[in-house]
Amino acid sequence: MTEAPPRVLTIAGSDSGGGAGIQADLRTFFACGVHGCVALTAVTVQNSLGVTGVVEIPADTVAAQVVSVAEDIGVQAAKTGMLASAQIIEAVTPALDRVGIGAGRTPLVVDPVSASMHGNQLLADNALDALRGLLFPRATLVTPNLDEVRLITGIAVKDREDQRVAAEALHALGPEWVLVKGGHMWDDPECLDLLYDGREFIELPGPRYDTEHTHGSGDTLASSISSALARGASVPEAVRFGKDFIVKSVEAAYPLGAGSGPVSPFWSLAR
Repeated sequence: MTEAPPRVLTIAGSDSGGGAGIQADLRTFFACGVHGCVALTAVTVQNSLGVTGVVEIPADTVAAQVVSVAEDIGVQAAKTGMLASAQIIEAVTPALDRVGIGAGRTPLVVDPVSASMHGNQLLADNALDALRGLLFPRATLVTPNLDEVRLITGIAVKDREDQRVAAEALHALGPEWVLVKGGHMWDDPECLDLLYDGREFIELPGPRYDTEHTHGSGDTLASSISSALARGASVPEAVRFGKDFIVKSVEAAYPLGAGSGPVSPFWSLAR
């Protein structure tokens, strides 16, 4: 009998276009050699041009999915994506505590999905408050892009010095580690991501590709980091793995529909 691979739980919404959300998470988990489990938070009506509808899953059902998976199958890491509402965050938090995810136990990666690709706010203010007050203090790592940094901290990052100030402000909210992604710093010729643990800044530079096909990049990065954590990597090791994974996935991105196509982990199939 083959031994079960490491298991990673994604708590996130569904993308009907298949480019982001749980679809991107499961695709990435497969490419990283881990078994993906799901706690679905919302169903979106979505294609390459954008989101035109969202139906939330009842909050108690989301929490029950977390407990059901973790207590039977067990997980070595978990990540959150689109959590949709304050009610869902408030229900998920005690479920995570019950099964030992986050807060220094099983690693928890919080991708605070709260802004669209165009920078528009996706979460209500009370849900942002719940992210800050409930999930961030339990997170092993948070992975905001610059629009999410602005919504969460009020800091508009314009340069690398701002990036450091933002990392310090985010770390003050309670996570063990912060990764401030630099992909939206359009004037920077590199995509510099900044990792911070309250003591040391670690710069992770990467190339900037001239492509509009970046749908699902945040999900893919967080999922690849979570996969490495599930395999026992340290946070810096896991983030370096994730950085390499997303760089190759952006390079392999493909057009889909009339809008923004997805980043692609299909490059890994050639290994």
